[in-house]
Amino acid sequence: MFKRTHTASAVVLALTCQLSFAQEAQENSPAAEDDSLEVIQVQGIRGSLNKALAEKRFSTQIVDSIIAEDIGKFPDNNVVEALQRVTGVQTTGRGAGEVSQVSIRGLTDVHTTVNGRDIFTGAGRDVALQDIPASLLSGVTVYKTRSADQVERGIAGSIDIKTNRPFNFDGKKVVLAARGIYSDQPDKVDPNVSALLSNRWELDGGGEFGALFNVSYSETHYRDDTITAGAAFPFFTNNPQAMYSPYSRIPEYDSQGNKVWQIGLENGLPYAPGSTLNVEGEPTEYLIARDAIFGTSFTGLRKRPAASISLQWAPVDTLEITAEGFYTGYENESQNAMWFSNTFENGNGNIDTPTIFDGTNIIKEKQAIAAGGFQSGDFSYGKTDSYLYALGAQWQASDYLTINTEVVYQESEYETDFFAMRFDRVAPGLDVDFNDNDGVPGIAFWDDPNTAVNEADMAAIGNWNAGTVYDNGGGNRGDSTTFTFDAEYLVGGNFFDKVKFGGRYEKRTAEEFTRTNEGALDNITSVESLIQQLGAAGAASDGSGIVFQVDDYFDGRADMFNSFITADGGYMLDNAGAVRSVYDLKAEDVYKTFDIKENSYALYATTNFFLTENISGEFGVRYVSYKQDMDFTAETGLNTNVFESSSANAEVSKILPSLVLNWNITDDVIGRFAYTNTLRMPNFTDLNALQYWTEPLTEGTKNGTGVGGNPQLQPEESTNYDVSLEWYFADSSSLYATYFLRDIDSRIVPGRKIVMRPRASDGEIIPFALSAPVNASEGELSGLEVGLVYFPENLPQLLEGIGVQASFTALDSSQQLPEYNNDGTISGYVESSMAGVSDQSYSVVGIYERESFDMRLSYVWRSEFYTGNEAAIFANPLQFWSRPEQSLDFQFSYDVTDDFVVTFDATNILDDVYQSYYGEGNENIYNFGNGIYSRTFAIGARYSF
Repeated sequence: MFKRTHTASAVVLALTCQLSFAQEAQENSPAAEDDSLEVIQVQGIRGSLNKALAEKRFSTQIVDSIIAEDIGKFPDNNVVEALQRVTGVQTTGRGAGEVSQVSIRGLTDVHTTVNGRDIFTGAGRDVALQDIPASLLSGVTVYKTRSADQVERGIAGSIDIKTNRPFNFDGKKVVLAARGIYSDQPDKVDPNVSALLSNRWELDGGGEFGALFNVSYSETHYRDDTITAGAAFPFFTNNPQAMYSPYSRIPEYDSQGNKVWQIGLENGLPYAPGSTLNVEGEPTEYLIARDAIFGTSFTGLRKRPAASISLQWAPVDTLEITAEGFYTGYENESQNAMWFSNTFENGNGNIDTPTIFDGTNIIKEKQAIAAGGFQSGDFSYGKTDSYLYALGAQWQASDYLTINTEVVYQESEYETDFFAMRFDRVAPGLDVDFNDNDGVPGIAFWDDPNTAVNEADMAAIGNWNAGTVYDNGGGNRGDSTTFTFDAEYLVGGNFFDKVKFGGRYEKRTAEEFTRTNEGALDNITSVESLIQQLGAAGAASDGSGIVFQVDDYFDGRADMFNSFITADGGYMLDNAGAVRSVYDLKAEDVYKTFDIKENSYALYATTNFFLTENISGEFGVRYVSYKQDMDFTAETGLNTNVFESSSANAEVSKILPSLVLNWNITDDVIGRFAYTNTLRMPNFTDLNALQYWTEPLTEGTKNGTGVGGNPQLQPEESTNYDVSLEWYFADSSSLYATYFLRDIDSRIVPGRKIVMRPRASDGEIIPFALSAPVNASEGELSGLEVGLVYFPENLPQLLEGIGVQASFTALDSSQQLPEYNNDGTISGYVESSMAGVSDQSYSVVGIYERESFDMRLSYVWRSEFYTGNEAAIFANPLQFWSRPEQSLDFQFSYDVTDDFVVTFDATNILDDVYQSYYGEGNENIYNFGNGIYSRTFAIGARYSF
């Protein structure tokens, strides 16, 4: 096994005056181990926290870590859930059976590596962390500052995922693990199994060889139910302008073409009682109400196979060669059953007087007559396969020079098919309460006693007519070849410790494919008739066939119907030929929407230095250059199989300096200062120069939408300042705090303008609100994070093993968001918080560990946060905010023997309703979405020898 010579190690230990190589010995790379130094053994929760603290203490950068307690035992269901307890890390996006989004100190641009290697999915720049199973991991390190020798991307920070390698173990190692996970919403039990096989051998000719194989497979059934109150629009009172009906919606332009009110305002229209708009030249009072109410029941099955293989060969003590492969797979099929109802008045004002929120002109409860609505059954199938192959060598060329080089190839491909159908109807009438129960709406449909069918029954097939079919598909793919070279030279001087230099070259491609097709029947056709037509066209006849029914909707937590039906998208995909035949559609092939080739390289140099015996640091400079060749293709939108193309080139280069100072104030207290620079390169999809248009989907809406990219986008750049103080007051305990500032330039935000263009269905010229990304904002994020790991000593015997892991983060963010005139020029700026940033968040983990068992109870909370903007064609306020979120999880493990362990886990124990609303501070009057997600309970076993 490769190890640094004793002479070189002695030089470094003498110069650094800290246990830097003891820390290196704990890393996954055994190339840095020295057999003469003690390696901390990780056993149980306390052992894993000990090692995480050691990694934090002896790192040059400001980092936090999670270490697997035992091989094959990561402390959570997935990496994202585990990261929510890391100081300064916030998680959100709970849904589809898991938490999926990670932000570091409030920012979501997180760079991800596996064993230090860049990794991505499809045509993206990032990887979905939840796609990497926890059973393949030995640890995760969160870098909050960056050395010049690390990849520059990721303004938020970098997350390095470490896998196991054979030289991590003394000899043979086998770990078998299995869990059964019950999810309460879908009422299913799913498997999660893994196996690790590793061994190492002394070779007859000298040297040593090791091989490790790790495999994992999991399935997850999920169900998420939501209820949402729609966008807010101005409505007439019961005393409208003479040309209009009572309680009807006020148009954006009057009969003379004069603008009445502005869509898409950040803060919305005034909602003081008696507020007026100029309608047909007359000041006219208005009310504000939602145009719609809708909900979904999202169900599906996700499968994730994964594997890693690691081969290590050390022919001599000064050379180690590593070959590794890493595979992650993803397969998902889901049915999104959606119901939607307009709530504006089509019955000439013959409704009861609406109920208004006190002190406002905002409607809380109202009626609607002849309200149009639809049900949509959307089925999506997606599959991803991602492969990474690496071959590298580490050579101790002399006592003072170490050379690392590696070549990495990876490819990732994603494909998807989508089938959806709308069922339509006009309901006789309805009663709606937009905020019936602390943000949760309620609705009741009326029954017409003169008809045979009960119109109040959302599950009655006889209520519905067959609507539009959407038959889409596509995918994306990407690959990259990367070569790295790193050299480290031990200087051994009085001021400089060592010099490190190297470079990185990457050749990257990204491609995206799509197909779109939709159609409607020529005449109004009932769903009952559609079922017969599909059968005649050869579709499978299994009961109601195309009808998908949702029962126990929203778990009975809302004042509305219990069941509803939609089209069964899975049935449509399985019987695509028959559906296309009835709708007179043809199967379409995918076409390439973009093809991007990107070449990038980086050169860096760093030096470690000592200012005094106790103050050391690292200074570095990194030069990066990116060059892109881009080709784009799109259908015109007015004719099928007619395409337009565009090409573009872009080039950018940056010099990124960094400086880190570490001060050993006492033997137990360390202070750090860091000045660093990081980049966020534009996503490939944001560079697409072509535009895609969607006609109005909602009744009464005259504006279409358009989306496009911007090939001239520049990277966002962040200048970062960090100051930290760390106190290691006991062997297993530490208290630490960091103040940080992120000054971000050229932030990418949505640009917006109105484009007048013909509607495809009839050629009428209508306005389309086009959204495309632009570098038009600047932002600043600052904050304080505090962390504690504490295991009290000298406790009574019964209480020995009790500990706590806690963290608190306070953030202050601001950004200048542009507002736009119709021609796309900026009319002004509105100051806003950054998306995804909670002002405060904290986590508390109670730990109790004994010889034969351990347990932890974990609570995580974050305050309300801004999440993004509503589509520009909708009304006011424009911003989305999420209410405070919390989560409570529990883990327990019991050692039956030294080799056999049983476990029990529970997540999302509190079973909260996750809620959002329009506009900062408007959670009570402008409630928006409500979602409920599964609790999970798991029983597992792990056997190792």
